[in-house]
Amino acid sequence: MILALAVLPLAGASDDEEREDKRLDNCGKTLAEILNEPEHSIPQFVLDRADCVIMLPGVKKANGFIFTGGFGGTFGRGAMTCRTGEKFDGSWGAPTMVALEGFNWGLAAGGASTDILILVMDDSGANSILTSKAKVGGNLTATAGPVGRDVAAESDAMLHSELLTFARAKGLFAGMTLTGSSLRPDGPANEKIYGKKVDAKDVVLHGSDTPPAAAKLLLDTLNQKSPKKHVSENGDTVGGK
Repeated sequence: MILALAVLPLAGASDDEEREDKRLDNCGKTLAEILNEPEHSIPQFVLDRADCVIMLPGVKKANGFIFTGGFGGTFGRGAMTCRTGEKFDGSWGAPTMVALEGFNWGLAAGGASTDILILVMDDSGANSILTSKAKVGGNLTATAGPVGRDVAAESDAMLHSELLTFARAKGLFAGMTLTGSSLRPDGPANEKIYGKKVDAKDVVLHGSDTPPAAAKLLLDTLNQKSPKKHVSENGDTVGGK
């Protein structure tokens, strides 16, 4: 008797690369949904002042209470992109994959899957995240982001926070707090989307690598919605187009 054995293909590097490409593409899809829906109203001047954007789609809680102020041991993964140029005043550049770990929820909304959007408002915040694991509330200051068209441009949140944080769950979009969380580059994921080991800071701030194809929607959306960082004559960022 001859036994025929079926050899099943094992998941390899190409499968992992495809998974990360899909994650990066999903970051673009989720950001486009948020910025294109009127009810998800981030004031334009807020987006125009941002140096960088971090999109973490579909974050799920592992335990604790989501959006009730209780601790949730949640691990989120997504992408971060910054404006190019020494003064963060150019077009949006090549992204790094990032991870968000161990945070407290600060929004009473409910929901098992949450899209988290973070605006990085200055170069010190960007450098902290890209250099090492940065703790929100520790070496990073963060504030729940403003939502609505009538938000004042000179609010303390805008002027003093390195990060403005937002979340979308069950159709509700609002500012949220992330105190106690940490943000870091995701090295293994970067290696998969770029096909080699890369330094997140070199990629994002120094343009060392060409953006991967999966980043197209993310970058196209941002370059359409906020193509330029607006500055006043004295060099300070200001709101409005």
